[in-house]
Amino acid sequence: MAPSIPKTQMAMVFDKPNGPLEYREIPVPTPGPDEILINVKYSGVCHTDLHAWHGDWPLDTKLPLVGGHEGAGVVVAAGNQVTNFQIGDYAGIKWLNGSCLSCEFCKRGGEPNCAGALLSGYTVDGSFQQYAIAKAIHAAPIPKSCDLAQVAPILCAGITVYKALKTSEARPGEFVTIVGAGGGLGSLAVQYAKAMGLRPIGIDGGDEKAALVKKLGGEYFVDFTKSKDVVQEVLDYTEGGSHAVLNLSASSGPLNASVKYVRPMGTVVVVGLPPDAQISSDVFTHVIRSVSIKGSYVGNRADTDEAIDFFARGLVQVPIQVRELKDLAAVYEAMEQGKIAGRVVLKCSD
Repeated sequence: MAPSIPKTQMAMVFDKPNGPLEYREIPVPTPGPDEILINVKYSGVCHTDLHAWHGDWPLDTKLPLVGGHEGAGVVVAAGNQVTNFQIGDYAGIKWLNGSCLSCEFCKRGGEPNCAGALLSGYTVDGSFQQYAIAKAIHAAPIPKSCDLAQVAPILCAGITVYKALKTSEARPGEFVTIVGAGGGLGSLAVQYAKAMGLRPIGIDGGDEKAALVKKLGGEYFVDFTKSKDVVQEVLDYTEGGSHAVLNLSASSGPLNASVKYVRPMGTVVVVGLPPDAQISSDVFTHVIRSVSIKGSYVGNRADTDEAIDFFARGLVQVPIQVRELKDLAAVYEAMEQGKIAGRVVLKCSD
């Protein structure tokens, strides 16, 4: 029996960059032929959502906008062309809501790089609402064994760091240094690295984040607020440098330091997007040490399935704090102050 779908719902909406975040009633959208309607139970809060609200990036957002792109819930309606989801299935709303599937990037598995990509909570309304639309081909299938609150952050944070670790090409037994290891992405990166046979080192600030990183499997922790020399501390512990570095921080300061403590022939992967940040490396040293600097965006559909599978098998746990949807403004404030360890998940509906 088809579930009853209301005409209106509650959502967090803003009308202009940095405008008031309003908890207000809006219509429930109707899925198109190739789309599904998801009753969002929980949505993770990502730093990208904060950037979207501030208008930090050189990419226009849809306005008014419902943010969010880590939505986990239940399929309640589907278009007549949808064949990969049934009513009642668990499904996830990701940053990549849709792509053309026919350009050179989509054909090569680079769906996030598609020029026609639809971005949840940025160019289309996202998951900070009770009911949200997703293109069925890009929605994430979630096993019924998964807890929807726990799995929500996997849909962006988990997929993103898993893809970044693959991009680093680090091999089992090698060191990977994770900058911002106590945050939402970092706390997952530590676990994925451990599960992939790597040796994670965390860099972050504060005793709470140090304890979290070590609890999740971090082999060593560098507290940048206490360390006399972060670069030298990493070089000393790794006996020559980290084989790979994941820059997940929303701060620009650590970027250039990471080039100095990566091992010769190692890879620096840039994931975090601090506004107006640049990364630089002395050309002579860069060439002689054969260092690679790579950017890593979100994962494709295959990366999504793999990242969720790690979670479903219990190899990755998500340290979350559950808040109400209407508390989003307070969550953003805490994020900007660096007071959140792990990930905040908003309860969107019962």
